[in-house]
Amino acid sequence: MEMKIGKSDWIFLMLCMLLGIVAEEAFFRAEIGISYLLFVTAFYALFFFRYRGFSFSHQRFGYLLLICIWILAASYFLNDNQFFFALNILVIPALVFFHLVAITSQKSIRWNKPVFITYMFTRLAAALKYNFIFTSKVGKFLRQGMDESKLQVWKKISIGILISVPVLFVVLGLLISADAQFERIIGGIPQWLQLINGEVVFRIVVVLFYTFAFFGLMQTLLKKQLNAIISDGDKQTFKLDSIITITVLVLINAVYVLFTIVQFKYFFSGSLQGELTYAEYARKGFFELLFVTLINLSITIIVLTFVDRNLGFIKRFIQFLLTALVLSSAVLLSSAFMRLSMYEDAYGFSFIRIMAHSFMIFLVVIFMYTFIKIWIEKLSLFHFYFISSLLYYTLMNVIDVEKMIVSKNIDRYEQTGKIDIHYLNSLSYTGVLGLIDLYEDNAQLPGLKNILLERKNAANFDSIPWQSYNLKRVQANQELSKLQLE
Repeated sequence: MEMKIGKSDWIFLMLCMLLGIVAEEAFFRAEIGISYLLFVTAFYALFFFRYRGFSFSHQRFGYLLLICIWILAASYFLNDNQFFFALNILVIPALVFFHLVAITSQKSIRWNKPVFITYMFTRLAAALKYNFIFTSKVGKFLRQGMDESKLQVWKKISIGILISVPVLFVVLGLLISADAQFERIIGGIPQWLQLINGEVVFRIVVVLFYTFAFFGLMQTLLKKQLNAIISDGDKQTFKLDSIITITVLVLINAVYVLFTIVQFKYFFSGSLQGELTYAEYARKGFFELLFVTLINLSITIIVLTFVDRNLGFIKRFIQFLLTALVLSSAVLLSSAFMRLSMYEDAYGFSFIRIMAHSFMIFLVVIFMYTFIKIWIEKLSLFHFYFISSLLYYTLMNVIDVEKMIVSKNIDRYEQTGKIDIHYLNSLSYTGVLGLIDLYEDNAQLPGLKNILLERKNAANFDSIPWQSYNLKRVQANQELSKLQLE
């Protein structure tokens, strides 16, 4: 690949370096807060500047992705959920990469086909290759006019230094330990040598990494490519035998029908059976039923994707069996939902339990669409699954799950007098705000005053860098400063 480096490329490289500095400042200086939103703003400002006049494809889908990316980045500023914060460190870059590849690809390339994942890797490989070629071109440019023999000498000297450094570290460490006088001599090395700071070197490496990552990717995506693998991606050769599939579905549905008939009262009675405790009752049924539901969904997807249903009778019979499987899954999902509700009534609300509830509601939506897909074959499963999953994940970031947990646990306390204040304290600043509200009405609650006193003392010494600015954190510190804990 012949590459010509023009003035615009050098200017764009400098802009990428500035963006790399912004990335290092945003992610490696302090806890991430508003800095993520500011970085995403700077990143897309540079992207749209570089791609001004570019003809984008998949624009409606691209707008949806872009909105979700901005919302997820803003969650670092608006909310305070450490689970989503950790997850979004991986999710947001993956969505950004997916977004850029989708809108810069040819319109004939369908993003909702599994082969698009292969296409994404080819674009990533192209970006890496671009950087290697670019650096080699720059190296040749810098070597122009230099004596080749002297250049080889300096290369060998550099290699020798690199080989010697780890050995010297070990040897110097042993000699310093062996002789105090030698240690004093080494300690008297000129101060300018001690200015070499490992942290500074690390930050320079980070900036350079981001610089060439942004530069290589954006430069490569400017050229739309239609890889040969894309054109062959829709050719499906693997098929499952319809008779075998019908046999499997009949047996599975028979088991579910028998299981539902025998256990129906046990599922939906709303009371404990035998000697089981609430925890045993919920754990014994919930996880198993949810797992079986996911198995049913997987079976349905496999049948809809890989089974040949050309014959009319076989097609209708498979549709009937899949419908029965979906309805059985609805029964199992309802039972799991009720068991978890009983568990929450007994032991309160937690992040995992609320997320499990929300995931089951999400599965209801998935099953409803899958049910429609059984009878309307032209619908795309992957298209709907991806978009609905993206919207579900974004929604869970937006609604502030921890605030919901605090509210529900306080409501439960008012009804039952039971609450786990230590768990609310573990929910960081959202939990602190809930504990403050609880203290204002129930100041005599055992242990509550001590928790808030510790939080208030910590807030007095809490210095917030601009990168870590978070509304929940600021609000909690303000409320703690107003709180009278006499």
